Amino acid sequence: MKDVKIEDFKVIGRIKLDGTRNDWDLHASEDELEDHLEDTRKKLGKLQDTLYAHGKYGVLVCLQGMDTAGKDSLIREVFKDFNARGVVVHSFKTPTALEKRHDYLWRHYIALPERGKFGVFNRTHYENVLVTRVHPEYILGENLPDVNSLEDINDEFWDKRFQQINDFEKTIQQNGTIIFKFFLNLSKDEQKERQLRRLDKPEKNWKFSPGDLDERALWEDYRKYYEDAINRTSKPHAPWYIIPSDDKETARVIVAEIMLQELKKYKDIKEPELDDDIKAKISEYRERLKND
Repeated sequence: MKDVKIEDFKVIGRIKLDGTRNDWDLHASEDELEDHLEDTRKKLGKLQDTLYAHGKYGVLVCLQGMDTAGKDSLIREVFKDFNARGVVVHSFKTPTALEKRHDYLWRHYIALPERGKFGVFNRTHYENVLVTRVHPEYILGENLPDVNSLEDINDEFWDKRFQQINDFEKTIQQNGTIIFKFFLNLSKDEQKERQLRRLDKPEKNWKFSPGDLDERALWEDYRKYYEDAINRTSKPHAPWYIIPSDDKETARVIVAEIMLQELKKYKDIKEPELDDDIKAKISEYRERLKND
């Protein structure tokens, strides 16, 4: 099987989405991909145990992509071997009335992973510079002081919002959150096939909404704004990774491998040693338990 090389997917300069890959060949069969993913996710699960004992870092995994890109199944398969208490998934939908009474980042702040745990954002704070750029009328529902009409949602508004997102990520990174941002790069043809499968298979029908077709019609707008968001916010402390996602099994392996390889670079993440006094009395404690 071909090695996963982080530099093939990490955004370190300006990109054009039309020049990126939707497919990737790891020269492996489906069984080999499944076996490799199982091995990698077990290593990630063990690393999370160490992360918890170490207690100084949390890990935030951000997943973005067009409808049917495979976010749900990726979460299910990649994190399957984690301690259930070690990973928390948040799926961000349309903001609630309560959430709209706070700034748009509030619901993401309160969902951040505590130290020692993985937090997964299925759709993320980036919805606030993606969906809202395609549908700027949604911004009016935020009831902002300086936004009274669509004319107020101008370039300066978006510049400010991107700066806020960059500041948000810099702040949490400086305070111990390791950030992964994955864009699941799906082709329009593959999305069509997946949406047809939702209609053709009764057990998948519940996933389909007529609104999905309306959003698909805005494909080019979404791609334009994804490209802009990635270029504005891929930073050394919070880089984007563009994951070819026309094949779900390959995408899962790539995501899992990137996380494992990057987390291994944190040489300070290790289980704490016992206090010298306790270590010196281990034999005594063992005897006390045996004689209990």
